[in-house]
Amino acid sequence: MADFVVTYDVGTTALKTCLFKVGKKIELVADESEGYALSIMENGGAEQNPEDWWEAMCTTTKKVLKKSGTKPEDIQGISFCAQMQGLVLVDREGNSVRPAMSYMDNRAGAQLKKTLKRGIKLDGLNITKLLKSVQITGVVASSVKDPVWKYNWVKENEPKNFARIYKWLDVKEYLIHKLTGEFIMTEDSAYATMLLDIRRNRRQFSPAVCKMLGVSMAHLPKIVKSTDRVGGVTAKAAKEMGLAENTSVFGGGGDASLIGIGAGAVKPGDTHIYIGTSGWVSTVTEKPLLDIDCKIAGIVGANEKTYNYFAELETAGKCIEWVKSHLAYEETLARMKQARIHGDYEDVAVDLYDYMMDAISDVPAGSHNVMFTPWLHGNRCPFEDTRARGMFFNIGIETKKSELIHAVIEGVCYHLGWQLECIRKKVVPGKKVRLAGGGALAEKTCQILSDIINLPVEVTHNPQNAGAMGAAVVSAVGLGLVPSIEAAGSMIAVERTYMPTASNQQTYSRGFTVFKHLYNNNKKSFGQLNA
Repeated sequence: MADFVVTYDVGTTALKTCLFKVGKKIELVADESEGYALSIMENGGAEQNPEDWWEAMCTTTKKVLKKSGTKPEDIQGISFCAQMQGLVLVDREGNSVRPAMSYMDNRAGAQLKKTLKRGIKLDGLNITKLLKSVQITGVVASSVKDPVWKYNWVKENEPKNFARIYKWLDVKEYLIHKLTGEFIMTEDSAYATMLLDIRRNRRQFSPAVCKMLGVSMAHLPKIVKSTDRVGGVTAKAAKEMGLAENTSVFGGGGDASLIGIGAGAVKPGDTHIYIGTSGWVSTVTEKPLLDIDCKIAGIVGANEKTYNYFAELETAGKCIEWVKSHLAYEETLARMKQARIHGDYEDVAVDLYDYMMDAISDVPAGSHNVMFTPWLHGNRCPFEDTRARGMFFNIGIETKKSELIHAVIEGVCYHLGWQLECIRKKVVPGKKVRLAGGGALAEKTCQILSDIINLPVEVTHNPQNAGAMGAAVVSAVGLGLVPSIEAAGSMIAVERTYMPTASNQQTYSRGFTVFKHLYNNNKKSFGQLNA
């Protein structure tokens, strides 16, 4: 009998359900996705309804089973890859006491300032609290978007909701409770709270740090490994999902933990770059590292033997989506009109991206010196500034729309290149990188990235499903079908490789230098306009 696992890739604006067959290779059998809303507020809030995630899971699971002809009892394991650093506060029944606060939520500036930005400071943070936090957790909650400040924001602004809290969960942990009735956090999610004592084998929250940051230990769930079996699907959940009761549910991991695994970057020195709604650069290391100046940390991942030295970009593919919705708006309407005429709706969204890539195919490297900064919702690394914004720089009277679109892709890749440069200050990454996420589907993007970072860029099959693949690996290891996460790396083959174009090096070297100056040159103006 074939071994099947189901994984859920819970993104910022959509959930994808994937069915995998595990054998000598881990093969995608079928997938379905469904979108949901993300509410962006004027005060910096970013919220979602957790029930939307659950409804998307139920709907897509039934569709995948029907499409593939797979019986519920054939599914041996379930796992997750999800957005991280969300704040899902639930009562004793596991119901959310308020909307979930997304990783993008940045309204808790006052809470951060009151706790960490008073007294004698180092790099803008209270030196005593900074050193204590780094000593125990390996990191410090220096970003307004870190979940501990959202927790404190609820405490101060919504006392009635705060009084109803039983447990603090992250996104996938909320869904795991819906499936199993268990309240848990995987090690990587626990680390992302900035409260985990990494000296205690990743299994214990720090009472000292919790007290220092105003967190009740009673609100924190037990910690499990990503490959641990959390429990079985309950009768109620099985009925709603169309699955078999008691199907094994594994801890899974966050997107920052599993996308690299799904892309085959599993050994120390392996580096992957992700271009999805957000973006990042991550290198596998054998010990935790921290660069406070560049806002890079060696985060706990799904593999208990390694860490991921991780630099995040808040908006990457979101910038391309912005282009489609605004710069390419007229073209979008025209393509949708043609789809209506011909009755062809199924692939129209993908077709629009293909259309844009085709429209910019003749734009030369450097976009005729037009530049774009991809900070549409602020930025985290290598500088932390919620007020930074995107901008086009050096537009001339002859600038065409195609050059603006091309510049957006280059801007995302410039920033990722900047993060890779910062990573090199502490570690020696490999001589090639794996690219994952929807951005890896576009050959133009892959080539631009290779040219800017001056390294070979490797892409695996279905790179947009790297997170789901990583979750499948976790399930396979938990079930004993694969001996280890490292062993799974050999099961994930490279499909395409992009080599740097020698003739573009001078152009991109000059542009890279200019790009890195754009933030400091405009920092004061960002602050004045977006205070």
